[in-house]
Amino acid sequence: MATRKQRISPAGSSARSTSAGGSIAPWLGIAFIVALLDQLTKITIVQMFSYGESRTITGFFNLVLAYNKGAAFSFLAGQDGWQRWLFTGIAAAAVVFILYLLRRNAAQRLFCMALALILGGAIGNLIDRVIYGHVIDFLDFHVGGWHWPAFNVADAGICVGAALFILDELRRVNR
Repeated sequence: MATRKQRISPAGSSARSTSAGGSIAPWLGIAFIVALLDQLTKITIVQMFSYGESRTITGFFNLVLAYNKGAAFSFLAGQDGWQRWLFTGIAAAAVVFILYLLRRNAAQRLFCMALALILGGAIGNLIDRVIYGHVIDFLDFHVGGWHWPAFNVADAGICVGAALFILDELRRVNR
């Protein structure tokens, strides 16, 4: 039977508990699947599209081959190239920190699912930055004349993981 350790925060509420018997293997598996799907879809798009080419799929969705040298929403994309290494370093640090959190909280299902999705997305985009110097984006949603910035499977994993993380925190606070 796994023992549960519980930390008490300074305010007196209990913080996330850990389990000595929890394994991070399932969470690493989920992260691997997200990163693999991300890379496979990017390879497919790069082989099928020329840079900037767009194909209409529905009235609100296109596939487009776009490169993002910046961060989310192309933040710092127009810089001289130093941002590649900054965002590579940030992603690498995030991967290490997420691995630490997974190891420490492996028995917390929703929390670790969120972290695994974020980890897979971070690894997917980190691979792009190291190999290509930019992130490959291809999912383009729009309504009327409004377009969201193009994104990819890794970005979707990060967004869904962030939403699950918020849900986990709201559930924890409401207990």
